[in-house]
Amino acid sequence: MSTPAPDDTPLLDVAAFHRALGEARSAVPVFKKTIRDAQERMHQRFRDGEDIRKLIYGRAWLIDQVLCAAWNLFEWPDDQHIALVAVGGYGRGELHPNSDVDILILLNGIAAESAGDSISGFLTLLWDMSLDIGSSVRSVDECYEEARNDITIATNLIESRTLVGNPQLQLDTYERVTSEGAWTDREFFLAKLSEQRDRHERTNNTEYNLEPNLKTSPGGLRDLQTIGWVAKRHFGATYIRNLVDHGFLTESELDILNKGELYLWTVRYALHMHCKRREDRLLFDHQRTLAEYFGYKDQPGALAVEQFMSKYYRIAKAMSEFNDMLLQYFDEAILKADDEQRIQPLNKRFRIHNDYIEARSPTTFSRHPFALMELFVLLAHNPSIKGVRASTIKQVRDHRHLIDHDFRADIRNTSLFMELLRSPDGVSTELKRMNRYGILGRYLPEFGEIVGQMQHDLFHIYTVDAHTLKVIQKMRQLRHNDYREQFPIAHRIVNQLPKIELLYIAGLYHDIAKGRGGDHSELGAEDVLNFCHNHHLGKWDSHLVAWLVRNHLLMSMTAQRRDISDPEVIHRFAKHCGDGVHLDYLYVLTVADINATNHSLWNSWRATLLRQLYTETKRALRRGLENPVNIEHRIEELQTDALAALRRKGIHEADVRELWSNIGNDYFLREDANNVAWHTEAILEHGRDKLPLVLVKKTSYRVYEGATEIFIYSEDLPNLFPATVAALDQLHLSIQDARIILTDDGRTLNTYSVLTEDNLPLSENPDYLANIKHTLVEELDDPDDFPDIIQRRVPRALKLFATPTRVTISNDPVMQQTVLEVSSPDRPGLLARIGSIFVEFGISVRKAKIASIGERVEDYFFITDANEQPISDPELCHRLQDTICRQLDEQVQQEH
Repeated sequence: MSTPAPDDTPLLDVAAFHRALGEARSAVPVFKKTIRDAQERMHQRFRDGEDIRKLIYGRAWLIDQVLCAAWNLFEWPDDQHIALVAVGGYGRGELHPNSDVDILILLNGIAAESAGDSISGFLTLLWDMSLDIGSSVRSVDECYEEARNDITIATNLIESRTLVGNPQLQLDTYERVTSEGAWTDREFFLAKLSEQRDRHERTNNTEYNLEPNLKTSPGGLRDLQTIGWVAKRHFGATYIRNLVDHGFLTESELDILNKGELYLWTVRYALHMHCKRREDRLLFDHQRTLAEYFGYKDQPGALAVEQFMSKYYRIAKAMSEFNDMLLQYFDEAILKADDEQRIQPLNKRFRIHNDYIEARSPTTFSRHPFALMELFVLLAHNPSIKGVRASTIKQVRDHRHLIDHDFRADIRNTSLFMELLRSPDGVSTELKRMNRYGILGRYLPEFGEIVGQMQHDLFHIYTVDAHTLKVIQKMRQLRHNDYREQFPIAHRIVNQLPKIELLYIAGLYHDIAKGRGGDHSELGAEDVLNFCHNHHLGKWDSHLVAWLVRNHLLMSMTAQRRDISDPEVIHRFAKHCGDGVHLDYLYVLTVADINATNHSLWNSWRATLLRQLYTETKRALRRGLENPVNIEHRIEELQTDALAALRRKGIHEADVRELWSNIGNDYFLREDANNVAWHTEAILEHGRDKLPLVLVKKTSYRVYEGATEIFIYSEDLPNLFPATVAALDQLHLSIQDARIILTDDGRTLNTYSVLTEDNLPLSENPDYLANIKHTLVEELDDPDDFPDIIQRRVPRALKLFATPTRVTISNDPVMQQTVLEVSSPDRPGLLARIGSIFVEFGISVRKAKIASIGERVEDYFFITDANEQPISDPELCHRLQDTICRQLDEQVQQEH
């Protein structure tokens, strides 16, 4: 029994199709042409705006005709004991352009061997047609046994229909696999619930993945199918619309659910059509193509692809909300139907019903709108409550329109929201729940504007609202002892902050103005001041929160882009913070922000940069901003400590002093005593050997913990920097920091802090470190013959983000150096290319700060001309900018 053909012009002239089969010498070309022609007609109808349901059901109908015709080309032993059955999505009568066609050849009373030749020929024919077939051959008994052991098989068999043969076999199979002996209602529901949880965990439990899967990500088609499977298994519901009859959905909710499913179907159809194969992942390149296909255009502050994905995320969020609500209903109807009803009053508006909170009356929210806020406060204050009853979730959805200007101005609601933020438990959980139920974006309209808003890059892996709530979640986690070892300073600070709710407010608003155009930090600071005013915070608290939002990027930018071993950099940063309280709040906000942006960003390198900046700034604030570091005293103290260590090794002070006399103050300001002693001993032992001296070891705690330090002492040669970075690139090492000191006698002391290409610490295997040293000595023996710039395969995702290179040049009057910033797509060999350009222009590199941010790099070079002076010639600066941009962009273009 095949599905009925769509009502419009059929995709296939069945009579003509059978005539062509009867006249053809070979059936395969006829089948192929039939499928190909029908697919082209469907694609054109899709482009013309055809109802997606007609296309999805139409393709299933088309394949029905093809399979039945193919089946009838073979001899079958007994039509009463064999059947061809559609299962899974095809069994539901739904087929996307390149979806698998899942079939079951069902046998009863005959052995598979007796039909073996026909089965083999039939399946071979289907493969020859180029159909993506998923097939199995089983008896009714075998189906029962397989279904008992595998919930996926049981689910596929629930959605089955007979195409040709004895329909009673399919009915018998359905009855057996849905019997209590196979899976009880309870077991089936728990298995599907577990299956969904596992699936969601593989996608970080969020609808907002950077490259979501239309089927399996939260809020995707599989979530809707899970609802349907459980409804069919327990309630005998043929369609989700039958849940209206059972009281689980209203007509308006069903309409939203149907529209969401049709939207996902439409996007999936377009994705299959574009890829010309089965593909359910919205990869970056597909996102761009589909955004263009659906007519989105770039706008100020929002790319076309960001608008397209924003709609997808909003639909997925809505589908997740329905999934939560309906599964909660099913939980009550299936798992708890026979439980003793335990009801405990909470207050006049709410009670606990079998460990779930529920409104005491259908009119609770209409009579007391503030209960929409009170609900989440009660959940936070009562951690033993497992969740919200489905009936109350539905009431929240039905009454959230009551959140308007008057609601937001009501002192009861503002007080309740602040009470939630001050709650010892459940803050991030309840804010997420408020977001999921559509309450948070209505209460804070500025937050509603960022719901589902994406940023199309590899740096921000979540939408803005998901990232914001993860920031607050990370802030909450930092309080716990489990995080003390990984985040020692943040853990200590967050447990000592005088008003932790101010930190949460800053987290809530730090990215609130993304996508509006302009400086989101400044716009966000204005928004948060309004929030503070509306929630009756004092002036000091309000100014602190606004300062945090305005400066939330300051600490990470200073740590990664500035020389934090320079006392002047520390002094300027400390002056900007003003006091230890601002510094403490900013440090925790920065740590949480980085960890919630992209889990790959946080490593021991970044942790130590921030820790050093925090510690040095704290010391500067205690000393007093009017008492900056005395550089001479600091150098004298460091040299005394280093000299003491060298004396213990029997090294003469006169030799040490003679060496140090040729080294400027910058070296001693940027190294600690241990490193100075280490370098000095090795250099004196090395003497005037023309081969470069290369030292490799883990960095000291004070400087860059987690990285490996490579020290190179050599003649100052023009090609030394590009040769070094090219060699390190060939060793698959990622440079995080470069410190280059020129001595008075024409030598250089170069220190590179490196991680692996995956930004992880290097192995401490002695042979591995010795190979690094040997390779560098060999390559730097003649820097003029420096290694070829490495050519490695560029990952797919990186190729898609070919934004033009940007170069800015400015002079630092304090350091008497030129600061050159390069922002460019991340590519192997990038540093070596830049280094070779510096050689071409006669430029010396004195320090480099290297930062990879998603798909791009933001590198800072502190450079001088050949006379050790800042680069002041405007024409030279312009040519340098143009050359770097042109060469790096040409490299990117060659990869496409």
